[in-house]
Amino acid sequence: MPGIPTPRVRHRGLTVRDIALIGMFAALLAVLSMPFAIPVGPVPITLQTLGVMLAPSILGAKRGTLAVLTFLALTLAGLPLLPGGRGGVMPFLGPTGGYLLGWVVGALAIGLLTRFMLPRYRFWIGFGSNVLGGVVVIYLIGVPWSAIALGDGMLATIMSTFAFLPGDLIKAALAAAIAAAVHRAYPIPPAGRPVAANAADSA
Repeated sequence: MPGIPTPRVRHRGLTVRDIALIGMFAALLAVLSMPFAIPVGPVPITLQTLGVMLAPSILGAKRGTLAVLTFLALTLAGLPLLPGGRGGVMPFLGPTGGYLLGWVVGALAIGLLTRFMLPRYRFWIGFGSNVLGGVVVIYLIGVPWSAIALGDGMLATIMSTFAFLPGDLIKAALAAAIAAAVHRAYPIPPAGRPVAANAADSA
């Protein structure tokens, strides 16, 4: 006698818990801009990319990316959430603009890569995902933008990013270690309301 097929489940929309988690990690991004900022030319070294890596590693692609977008929207609205109390439009138009845009794409990339290894989050794969999304992707967008905004040569701008690399690799490892601990101790359910696949398709 054939077994009864298990209905596929999809997740749609956002729950109250999802919205709370998005707000919490947007606030974490703001907090990580406060401890210190090491000035290295026009783009300072901060802890904020740690939050950009943590949000999708723990929350997944949808909630993690929305947390970054929420933070950036509040910054664009004028709240002084960036290092040095900066906010408004100017940080997005200057040499840091490409890095801010890169946060969104990088968070999405980390979240999508993380989805493939769940429910068991593994440190080294998580570290590689953080490096790819949180370092490579952000640099690929931020470096050319910075070079154009400053009027510097591409090679000179690339050379200047080497000052960021050791700290970014440490943040990638730290984010992977924290995410592994969170997924092991308190697995967070996927974003959205669970619905049967047939109901989702017909809705």
